[in-house]
Amino acid sequence: MDEQIASVVAALAAVSEVSGDRSPEGLAPGELMAVNEGLGRARRLLDATYATVAAEINRQSRPELGKDSFAKKQGYRTPATLISATTGTSVGEAVRIVAVGDATAPRVSLTGEVRPAKHQQVREALVAGRIGMPAATAIITMLDRVALRTDAASLANMEKQLADAAPGLTLEQLQKLIQRAEAHLDPDGVEPREAELRGDRSLTIREERSGMVVLTARFDPETAAPIKTAIEGMVAGMLHRRDARNTGGLASGEPADDASGDGAGDAAAGAPVLEDARSVKQMQADALSALCGHAVGCDQVPTGVTTTIVVRMSLEDLEKRAGWATIDGINQPVSAATVRRMVSDAQVIPCVLGGDSEILDWGRAKRLFTPAQKLASAERDGGCGGCGLPPGMTSVHHIDWWVRDHGPTDLSNAMLLCTSCHHRVHDDGWDIRIEGTGVNAKVWFIPPPWLDPARTPRLGGKARFDLAA
Repeated sequence: MDEQIASVVAALAAVSEVSGDRSPEGLAPGELMAVNEGLGRARRLLDATYATVAAEINRQSRPELGKDSFAKKQGYRTPATLISATTGTSVGEAVRIVAVGDATAPRVSLTGEVRPAKHQQVREALVAGRIGMPAATAIITMLDRVALRTDAASLANMEKQLADAAPGLTLEQLQKLIQRAEAHLDPDGVEPREAELRGDRSLTIREERSGMVVLTARFDPETAAPIKTAIEGMVAGMLHRRDARNTGGLASGEPADDASGDGAGDAAAGAPVLEDARSVKQMQADALSALCGHAVGCDQVPTGVTTTIVVRMSLEDLEKRAGWATIDGINQPVSAATVRRMVSDAQVIPCVLGGDSEILDWGRAKRLFTPAQKLASAERDGGCGGCGLPPGMTSVHHIDWWVRDHGPTDLSNAMLLCTSCHHRVHDDGWDIRIEGTGVNAKVWFIPPPWLDPARTPRLGGKARFDLAA
Protein backbone atom coordinates (compact mmCIF):
# COMPACT_ATOMS: atom_id res chain seq x y z
CA MET A 1 0.00 0.00 0.00
CA ASP A 2 2.83 2.42 0.86
CA GLU A 3 4.40 1.86 -2.57
CA GLN A 4 1.09 2.48 -4.33
CA ILE A 5 0.46 5.71 -2.44
CA ALA A 6 4.04 6.81 -3.12
CA SER A 7 3.44 6.27 -6.84
CA VAL A 8 0.37 8.52 -6.73
CA VAL A 9 2.31 11.23 -4.90
CA ALA A 10 5.19 10.97 -7.39
CA ALA A 11 2.79 11.31 -10.34
CA LEU A 12 1.22 14.43 -8.82
CA ALA A 13 4.67 15.86 -8.08
CA ALA A 14 5.61 15.43 -11.74
CA VAL A 15 2.48 17.35 -12.74
CA SER A 16 3.31 20.13 -10.28
CA GLU A 17 6.85 20.37 -11.67
CA VAL A 18 5.49 21.00 -15.17
CA SER A 19 2.69 23.40 -14.26
CA GLY A 20 4.26 25.21 -11.31
CA ASP A 21 1.88 27.83 -9.97
CA ARG A 22 0.40 28.58 -13.40
CA SER A 23 -3.24 28.03 -14.32
CA PRO A 24 -4.08 25.77 -17.29
CA GLU A 25 -4.67 28.87 -19.42
CA GLY A 26 -0.99 29.82 -19.09
CA LEU A 27 0.41 26.47 -20.25
CA ALA A 28 1.91 25.87 -23.69
CA PRO A 29 0.27 23.05 -25.75
CA GLY A 30 3.06 20.58 -24.93
CA GLU A 31 2.88 21.46 -21.22
CA LEU A 32 -0.91 21.15 -21.16
CA MET A 33 -0.63 17.70 -22.74
CA ALA A 34 2.02 16.69 -20.20
CA VAL A 35 -0.18 17.84 -17.31
CA ASN A 36 -3.18 16.02 -18.77
CA GLU A 37 -1.20 12.79 -19.11
CA GLY A 38 0.28 13.19 -15.61
CA LEU A 39 -3.11 13.71 -14.00
CA GLY A 40 -4.49 10.76 -15.96
CA ARG A 41 -1.71 8.57 -14.65
CA ALA A 42 -2.28 9.79 -11.08
CA ARG A 43 -5.97 9.01 -11.37
CA ARG A 44 -5.30 5.50 -12.68
CA LEU A 45 -2.80 4.85 -9.88
CA LEU A 46 -5.33 6.08 -7.32
CA ASP A 47 -7.98 3.78 -8.85
CA ALA A 48 -5.62 0.82 -8.47
CA THR A 49 -4.85 1.73 -4.87
CA TYR A 50 -8.50 2.10 -3.97
CA ALA A 51 -9.42 -1.21 -5.62
CA THR A 52 -7.29 -3.04 -3.05
CA VAL A 53 -9.03 -1.13 -0.23
CA ALA A 54 -12.47 -1.89 -1.69
CA ALA A 55 -11.61 -5.58 -1.97
CA GLU A 56 -10.60 -5.68 1.70
CA ILE A 57 -13.80 -3.88 2.74
CA ASN A 58 -15.72 -6.51 0.80
CA ARG A 59 -13.73 -9.35 2.40
CA GLN A 60 -14.47 -8.02 5.88
CA SER A 61 -18.15 -7.62 4.99
CA ARG A 62 -18.83 -11.21 3.90
CA PRO A 63 -22.48 -12.28 4.43
CA GLU A 64 -21.46 -15.13 6.74
CA LEU A 65 -20.10 -12.58 9.24
CA GLY A 66 -23.65 -11.41 9.96
CA LYS A 67 -23.80 -8.46 12.35
CA ASP A 68 -20.00 -8.49 12.59
CA SER A 69 -19.76 -7.44 8.94
CA PHE A 70 -17.55 -4.36 8.53
CA ALA A 71 -20.17 -2.60 6.36
CA LYS A 72 -23.00 -3.26 8.82
CA LYS A 73 -20.93 -2.01 11.74
CA GLN A 74 -20.53 1.25 9.80
CA GLY A 75 -24.29 1.48 9.29
CA TYR A 76 -24.54 0.15 5.73
CA ARG A 77 -26.34 -2.93 4.44
CA THR A 78 -23.66 -3.94 1.95
CA PRO A 79 -20.02 -3.06 1.19
CA ALA A 80 -21.14 -1.60 -2.15
CA THR A 81 -23.44 0.93 -0.46
CA LEU A 82 -20.65 1.86 1.97
CA ILE A 83 -18.20 2.45 -0.90
CA SER A 84 -20.83 4.32 -2.91
CA ALA A 85 -21.64 6.66 -0.05
CA THR A 86 -18.02 7.39 0.88
CA THR A 87 -16.70 7.88 -2.66
CA GLY A 88 -19.69 9.48 -4.34
CA THR A 89 -19.97 6.78 -7.01
CA SER A 90 -23.05 4.77 -7.91
CA VAL A 91 -23.69 1.42 -6.26
CA GLY A 92 -23.11 -0.27 -9.62
CA GLU A 93 -19.71 1.41 -9.96
CA ALA A 94 -18.84 0.37 -6.39
CA VAL A 95 -19.67 -3.25 -7.26
CA ARG A 96 -17.33 -3.04 -10.27
CA ILE A 97 -14.52 -1.57 -8.14
CA VAL A 98 -14.88 -4.45 -5.66
CA ALA A 99 -14.88 -6.99 -8.50
CA VAL A 100 -11.64 -5.58 -9.92
CA GLY A 101 -10.08 -5.47 -6.47
CA ASP A 102 -10.97 -9.12 -5.82
CA ALA A 103 -9.72 -10.23 -9.25
CA THR A 104 -6.39 -8.39 -8.98
CA ALA A 105 -5.54 -8.97 -5.33
CA PRO A 106 -2.87 -11.61 -4.46
CA ARG A 107 -4.48 -14.86 -3.31
CA VAL A 108 -3.64 -16.78 -0.16
CA SER A 109 -3.84 -20.59 -0.19
CA LEU A 110 -5.14 -22.71 2.68
CA THR A 111 -1.55 -23.27 3.75
CA GLY A 112 -0.88 -19.54 3.92
CA GLU A 113 1.11 -19.41 0.68
CA VAL A 114 0.74 -16.13 -1.24
CA ARG A 115 -0.15 -16.80 -4.88
CA PRO A 116 -0.44 -14.45 -7.89
CA ALA A 117 -3.72 -12.65 -8.49
CA LYS A 118 -6.39 -14.29 -10.59
CA HIS A 119 -5.76 -11.68 -13.27
CA GLN A 120 -2.08 -10.93 -12.74
CA GLN A 121 -1.51 -9.13 -16.08
CA VAL A 122 -4.37 -6.72 -15.38
CA ARG A 123 -3.04 -6.20 -11.86
CA GLU A 124 0.43 -5.29 -13.16
CA ALA A 125 -1.05 -2.83 -15.67
CA LEU A 126 -3.20 -1.27 -12.93
CA VAL A 127 -0.39 -0.94 -10.40
CA ALA A 128 1.88 0.58 -13.05
CA GLY A 129 -0.79 3.16 -13.91
CA ARG A 130 -1.08 2.04 -17.54
CA ILE A 131 -4.82 1.32 -17.34
CA GLY A 132 -7.67 2.54 -15.16
CA MET A 133 -10.70 0.98 -13.52
CA PRO A 134 -13.04 1.00 -16.57
CA ALA A 135 -10.49 -0.79 -18.77
CA ALA A 136 -9.69 -3.33 -16.06
CA THR A 137 -13.40 -4.01 -15.52
CA ALA A 138 -14.03 -4.56 -19.24
CA ILE A 139 -11.11 -6.96 -19.66
CA ILE A 140 -11.82 -8.98 -16.51
CA THR A 141 -15.55 -9.26 -17.26
CA MET A 142 -14.94 -10.73 -20.72
CA LEU A 143 -12.22 -13.13 -19.56
CA ASP A 144 -14.38 -14.46 -16.74
CA ARG A 145 -17.31 -14.88 -19.13
CA VAL A 146 -15.38 -17.24 -21.43
CA ALA A 147 -13.18 -18.88 -18.78
CA LEU A 148 -15.12 -22.15 -18.78
CA ARG A 149 -14.98 -22.48 -22.58
CA THR A 150 -11.26 -21.97 -23.22
CA ASP A 151 -7.95 -23.14 -21.80
CA ALA A 152 -5.88 -21.32 -19.18
CA ALA A 153 -2.93 -20.66 -21.50
CA SER A 154 -5.12 -18.95 -24.13
CA LEU A 155 -6.79 -16.86 -21.43
CA ALA A 156 -3.45 -15.74 -20.00
CA ASN A 157 -2.09 -14.88 -23.45
CA MET A 158 -5.20 -12.84 -24.33
CA GLU A 159 -5.15 -11.08 -20.97
CA LYS A 160 -1.58 -9.95 -21.65
CA GLN A 161 -2.47 -8.77 -25.16
CA LEU A 162 -5.43 -6.75 -23.93
CA ALA A 163 -3.54 -5.26 -20.97
CA ASP A 164 -0.70 -4.24 -23.31
CA ALA A 165 -3.05 -2.79 -25.94
CA ALA A 166 -5.38 -0.87 -23.61
CA PRO A 167 -3.14 2.14 -22.77
CA GLY A 168 -3.98 5.02 -25.10
CA LEU A 169 -7.31 3.58 -26.26
CA THR A 170 -10.68 5.05 -25.37
CA LEU A 171 -13.07 2.70 -23.60
CA GLU A 172 -15.13 2.44 -26.79
CA GLN A 173 -12.04 1.46 -28.79
CA LEU A 174 -11.04 -1.08 -26.14
CA GLN A 175 -14.53 -2.60 -26.19
CA LYS A 176 -14.15 -3.14 -29.93
CA LEU A 177 -10.90 -5.03 -29.31
CA ILE A 178 -12.45 -7.01 -26.45
CA GLN A 179 -15.34 -8.13 -28.64
CA ARG A 180 -12.89 -9.50 -31.19
CA ALA A 181 -10.85 -11.11 -28.43
CA GLU A 182 -13.96 -12.89 -27.12
CA ALA A 183 -14.72 -14.22 -30.60
CA HIS A 184 -11.10 -15.40 -30.87
CA LEU A 185 -11.24 -17.20 -27.51
CA ASP A 186 -14.73 -18.62 -27.95
CA PRO A 187 -15.51 -18.91 -31.69
CA ASP A 188 -18.24 -21.46 -31.04
CA GLY A 189 -20.03 -18.94 -28.86
CA VAL A 190 -20.40 -16.32 -31.61
CA GLU A 191 -23.36 -17.96 -33.34
CA PRO A 192 -25.41 -18.58 -30.15
CA ARG A 193 -24.85 -14.95 -29.12
CA GLU A 194 -26.02 -13.89 -32.58
CA ALA A 195 -29.22 -15.90 -32.22
CA GLU A 196 -29.90 -14.14 -28.93
CA LEU A 197 -29.24 -10.72 -30.46
CA ARG A 198 -31.35 -11.55 -33.52
CA GLY A 199 -34.23 -12.50 -31.24
CA ASP A 200 -34.00 -9.10 -29.53
CA ARG A 201 -34.20 -7.02 -32.73
CA SER A 202 -37.13 -4.63 -32.83
CA LEU A 203 -38.46 -1.44 -34.37
CA THR A 204 -41.32 0.60 -32.93
CA ILE A 205 -42.90 3.64 -34.53
CA ARG A 206 -45.10 6.03 -32.58
CA GLU A 207 -46.40 9.54 -33.11
CA GLU A 208 -46.20 12.15 -30.37
CA ARG A 209 -48.92 14.72 -29.75
CA SER A 210 -46.59 17.39 -31.13
CA GLY A 211 -46.60 15.61 -34.48
CA MET A 212 -43.07 14.22 -34.22
CA VAL A 213 -42.75 10.56 -35.21
CA VAL A 214 -40.41 8.58 -32.94
CA LEU A 215 -38.57 5.47 -34.17
CA THR A 216 -36.98 3.25 -31.53
CA ALA A 217 -34.91 0.39 -32.92
CA ARG A 218 -32.54 -2.37 -31.87
CA PHE A 219 -30.72 -4.40 -34.53
CA ASP A 220 -28.45 -7.42 -34.48
CA PRO A 221 -25.19 -6.98 -36.47
CA GLU A 222 -26.48 -8.74 -39.60
CA THR A 223 -29.65 -6.66 -39.77
CA ALA A 224 -27.81 -3.45 -38.86
CA ALA A 225 -25.00 -3.79 -41.41
CA PRO A 226 -26.87 -2.55 -44.53
CA ILE A 227 -28.74 0.13 -42.55
CA LYS A 228 -25.63 1.52 -40.87
CA THR A 229 -23.48 1.27 -44.02
CA ALA A 230 -26.01 3.05 -46.23
CA ILE A 231 -26.74 5.88 -43.80
CA GLU A 232 -23.10 6.46 -42.91
CA GLY A 233 -22.15 6.52 -46.59
CA MET A 234 -24.79 9.15 -47.33
CA VAL A 235 -23.88 11.28 -44.31
CA ALA A 236 -20.19 11.10 -45.23
CA GLY A 237 -21.08 12.50 -48.66
CA MET A 238 -23.12 15.31 -47.09
CA LEU A 239 -20.26 16.27 -44.76
CA HIS A 240 -17.78 16.07 -47.62
CA ARG A 241 -19.80 18.47 -49.77
CA ARG A 242 -20.44 20.85 -46.88
CA ASP A 243 -16.75 20.94 -46.04
CA ALA A 244 -15.84 21.70 -49.65
CA ARG A 245 -18.38 24.51 -49.79
CA ASN A 246 -17.32 26.05 -46.49
CA THR A 247 -13.59 25.94 -47.14
CA GLY A 248 -13.32 25.98 -50.92
CA GLY A 249 -10.92 23.05 -50.49
CA LEU A 250 -8.66 22.39 -47.51
CA ALA A 251 -6.80 25.33 -46.05
CA SER A 252 -3.51 23.82 -47.18
CA GLY A 253 -4.57 23.93 -50.80
CA GLU A 254 -5.25 20.20 -51.05
CA PRO A 255 -8.93 19.45 -51.82
CA ALA A 256 -10.53 16.50 -50.07
CA ASP A 257 -10.04 13.20 -51.90
CA ASP A 258 -13.20 11.44 -53.01
CA ALA A 259 -12.90 7.68 -53.46
CA SER A 260 -16.41 7.38 -54.84
CA GLY A 261 -15.45 9.38 -57.89
CA ASP A 262 -18.70 11.37 -57.85
CA GLY A 263 -16.97 14.73 -57.74
CA ALA A 264 -18.65 15.66 -54.48
CA GLY A 265 -15.55 17.51 -53.37
CA ASP A 266 -15.57 19.84 -56.38
CA ALA A 267 -18.03 22.64 -55.72
CA ALA A 268 -18.68 24.84 -58.72
CA ALA A 269 -16.60 28.00 -58.45
CA GLY A 270 -18.73 30.99 -57.60
CA ALA A 271 -21.97 29.02 -57.68
CA PRO A 272 -24.50 30.14 -55.07
CA VAL A 273 -25.01 27.41 -52.46
CA LEU A 274 -27.20 27.14 -49.39
CA GLU A 275 -25.26 26.69 -46.18
CA ASP A 276 -25.88 23.25 -44.69
CA ALA A 277 -26.39 23.84 -40.97
CA ARG A 278 -27.76 20.38 -40.19
CA SER A 279 -26.33 18.36 -37.33
CA VAL A 280 -25.07 14.82 -37.96
CA LYS A 281 -28.20 13.47 -36.27
CA GLN A 282 -30.37 15.50 -38.63
CA MET A 283 -28.34 14.28 -41.61
CA GLN A 284 -28.84 10.67 -40.47
CA ALA A 285 -32.60 11.25 -40.22
CA ASP A 286 -32.68 12.80 -43.70
CA ALA A 287 -30.59 9.93 -45.10
CA LEU A 288 -33.04 7.34 -43.73
CA SER A 289 -35.97 9.30 -45.15
CA ALA A 290 -34.27 9.57 -48.55
CA LEU A 291 -33.56 5.83 -48.64
CA CYS A 292 -37.15 4.94 -47.75
CA GLY A 293 -38.52 7.54 -50.18
CA HIS A 294 -36.45 6.00 -52.96
CA ALA A 295 -37.60 2.52 -51.98
CA VAL A 296 -41.29 3.51 -52.09
CA GLY A 297 -41.03 4.29 -55.81
CA CYS A 298 -38.80 1.31 -56.74
CA ASP A 299 -39.45 -2.36 -57.33
CA GLN A 300 -36.16 -3.12 -55.58
CA VAL A 301 -34.23 -1.24 -52.92
CA PRO A 302 -31.21 0.39 -54.63
CA THR A 303 -27.67 -0.51 -53.68
CA GLY A 304 -24.64 1.48 -54.87
CA VAL A 305 -20.85 1.37 -54.71
CA THR A 306 -20.74 3.79 -51.79
CA THR A 307 -23.01 1.51 -49.73
CA THR A 308 -21.22 -1.79 -50.29
CA ILE A 309 -20.94 -3.97 -47.18
CA VAL A 310 -17.42 -5.28 -46.57
CA VAL A 311 -17.08 -8.48 -44.51
CA ARG A 312 -13.59 -9.55 -43.45
CA MET A 313 -12.94 -13.25 -42.98
CA SER A 314 -10.36 -15.80 -44.04
CA LEU A 315 -11.32 -17.96 -47.01
CA GLU A 316 -10.44 -21.09 -45.02
CA ASP A 317 -12.90 -20.24 -42.24
CA LEU A 318 -15.60 -19.32 -44.75
CA GLU A 319 -15.27 -22.64 -46.58
CA LYS A 320 -15.21 -24.64 -43.34
CA ARG A 321 -18.21 -22.73 -41.99
CA ALA A 322 -16.23 -22.11 -38.83
CA GLY A 323 -14.59 -19.18 -37.09
CA TRP A 324 -15.83 -15.60 -37.13
CA ALA A 325 -15.74 -12.43 -39.21
CA THR A 326 -16.06 -8.67 -38.87
CA ILE A 327 -18.25 -6.21 -40.79
CA ASP A 328 -16.92 -2.73 -41.52
CA GLY A 329 -18.57 -0.29 -39.12
CA ILE A 330 -19.96 -3.03 -36.80
CA ASN A 331 -17.92 -3.86 -33.70
CA GLN A 332 -19.63 -7.16 -32.83
CA PRO A 333 -18.05 -10.13 -34.67
CA VAL A 334 -20.40 -12.43 -36.62
CA SER A 335 -20.31 -16.17 -37.27
CA ALA A 336 -19.38 -17.98 -40.48
CA ALA A 337 -23.03 -18.99 -40.92
CA THR A 338 -24.07 -15.35 -40.92
CA VAL A 339 -21.41 -14.49 -43.49
CA ARG A 340 -22.58 -17.22 -45.83
CA ARG A 341 -26.15 -15.98 -45.49
CA MET A 342 -25.14 -12.38 -46.15
CA VAL A 343 -23.12 -13.34 -49.22
CA SER A 344 -26.18 -15.02 -50.73
CA ASP A 345 -28.70 -12.36 -49.74
CA ALA A 346 -26.87 -9.03 -50.13
CA GLN A 347 -24.21 -7.22 -52.08
CA VAL A 348 -21.26 -8.12 -49.89
CA ILE A 349 -17.54 -7.90 -50.64
CA PRO A 350 -15.67 -10.50 -48.54
CA CYS A 351 -12.49 -8.47 -48.06
CA VAL A 352 -11.72 -7.93 -51.75
CA LEU A 353 -8.49 -6.05 -52.24
CA GLY A 354 -8.55 -6.02 -56.07
CA GLY A 355 -8.32 -8.44 -58.95
CA ASP A 356 -6.58 -9.07 -62.25
CA SER A 357 -8.90 -6.63 -63.97
CA GLU A 358 -8.40 -3.84 -61.43
CA ILE A 359 -5.29 -1.66 -61.11
CA LEU A 360 -4.61 -0.48 -57.57
CA ASP A 361 -1.65 1.82 -58.40
CA TRP A 362 -2.25 4.69 -60.83
CA GLY A 363 0.90 6.81 -60.29
CA ARG A 364 0.34 10.44 -61.34
CA ALA A 365 -2.15 9.51 -64.07
CA LYS A 366 -5.17 9.98 -61.78
CA ARG A 367 -5.91 12.66 -59.16
CA LEU A 368 -8.57 10.71 -57.23
CA PHE A 369 -8.24 7.31 -55.64
CA THR A 370 -10.52 4.59 -57.01
CA PRO A 371 -13.12 2.62 -55.01
CA ALA A 372 -10.85 -0.45 -55.30
CA GLN A 373 -7.97 1.49 -53.75
CA LYS A 374 -10.24 2.63 -50.93
CA LEU A 375 -11.22 -0.99 -50.24
CA ALA A 376 -7.55 -1.97 -50.14
CA SER A 377 -6.74 0.95 -47.82
CA ALA A 378 -9.63 -0.04 -45.57
CA GLU A 379 -8.19 -3.53 -45.17
CA ARG A 380 -4.91 -2.04 -43.93
CA ASP A 381 -6.25 0.94 -41.94
CA GLY A 382 -9.55 -0.53 -40.69
CA GLY A 383 -11.20 2.91 -41.06
CA CYS A 384 -9.87 6.37 -40.27
CA GLY A 385 -6.20 5.86 -39.45
CA GLY A 386 -6.37 8.66 -36.88
CA CYS A 387 -9.55 8.19 -34.85
CA GLY A 388 -10.95 4.83 -36.05
CA LEU A 389 -14.20 5.99 -37.67
CA PRO A 390 -15.55 3.30 -40.04
CA PRO A 391 -14.43 3.36 -43.71
CA GLY A 392 -17.79 4.77 -44.87
CA MET A 393 -17.02 7.99 -42.96
CA THR A 394 -13.58 8.48 -44.53
CA SER A 395 -11.91 9.58 -47.74
CA VAL A 396 -8.50 8.61 -49.13
CA HIS A 397 -5.69 11.03 -48.34
CA HIS A 398 -2.39 11.38 -50.21
CA ILE A 399 0.37 10.86 -47.59
CA ASP A 400 2.76 12.76 -49.86
CA TRP A 401 0.37 15.51 -50.91
CA TRP A 402 -0.77 15.66 -54.52
CA VAL A 403 -0.15 19.42 -54.85
CA ARG A 404 2.67 20.18 -52.43
CA ASP A 405 4.75 16.99 -52.74
CA HIS A 406 3.61 15.76 -56.17
CA GLY A 407 2.63 12.51 -54.46
CA PRO A 408 1.33 9.64 -56.65
CA THR A 409 -2.16 8.19 -56.45
CA ASP A 410 -0.77 4.82 -55.38
CA LEU A 411 -1.92 2.47 -52.66
CA SER A 412 1.44 2.90 -50.92
CA ASN A 413 0.70 6.64 -50.72
CA ALA A 414 -2.91 6.24 -49.55
CA MET A 415 -4.34 6.72 -46.05
CA LEU A 416 -7.99 6.65 -44.93
CA LEU A 417 -8.85 9.76 -42.90
CA CYS A 418 -12.13 11.29 -41.77
CA THR A 419 -12.69 14.98 -42.50
CA SER A 420 -11.58 16.07 -39.02
CA CYS A 421 -8.34 14.06 -39.03
CA HIS A 422 -7.68 15.12 -42.65
CA HIS A 423 -7.76 18.78 -41.54
CA ARG A 424 -5.60 18.01 -38.51
CA VAL A 425 -2.89 16.40 -40.64
CA HIS A 426 -2.89 19.22 -43.19
CA ASP A 427 -3.34 22.24 -40.95
CA ASP A 428 -1.41 21.29 -37.80
CA GLY A 429 1.75 19.82 -39.32
CA TRP A 430 1.35 16.11 -38.55
CA ASP A 431 3.41 13.65 -40.58
CA ILE A 432 2.48 10.05 -41.48
CA ARG A 433 4.92 7.16 -41.84
CA ILE A 434 4.11 3.63 -42.99
CA GLU A 435 6.30 0.69 -41.97
CA GLY A 436 6.07 -2.46 -44.06
CA THR A 437 3.90 -3.21 -47.07
CA GLY A 438 0.47 -4.61 -47.79
CA VAL A 439 -2.35 -5.11 -45.31
CA ASN A 440 0.04 -5.87 -42.44
CA ALA A 441 1.84 -2.52 -42.70
CA LYS A 442 1.85 -0.31 -39.59
CA VAL A 443 0.85 3.35 -39.76
CA TRP A 444 2.48 5.92 -37.48
CA PHE A 445 1.32 9.50 -36.88
CA ILE A 446 4.11 11.91 -35.95
CA PRO A 447 2.98 15.02 -34.03
CA PRO A 448 4.34 18.48 -34.88
CA PRO A 449 7.17 19.93 -32.73
CA TRP A 450 4.91 22.54 -31.12
CA LEU A 451 2.74 19.75 -29.70
CA ASP A 452 5.47 17.23 -28.87
CA PRO A 453 9.08 18.47 -29.11
CA ALA A 454 10.31 14.86 -29.20
CA ARG A 455 7.86 14.06 -32.05
CA THR A 456 7.16 10.61 -30.59
CA PRO A 457 5.32 8.49 -33.21
CA ARG A 458 1.81 7.33 -32.29
CA LEU A 459 0.45 4.09 -33.70
CA GLY A 460 -2.57 4.50 -35.97
CA GLY A 461 -4.70 2.31 -38.21
CA LYS A 462 -6.13 -1.04 -37.27
CA ALA A 463 -2.79 -2.24 -35.84
CA ARG A 464 -4.03 -0.69 -32.58
CA PHE A 465 -6.85 -3.23 -32.51
CA ASP A 466 -5.20 -6.30 -34.01
CA LEU A 467 -4.77 -9.47 -31.97
CA ALA A 468 -1.80 -11.78 -32.35
CA ALA A 469 -2.61 -14.90 -34.33
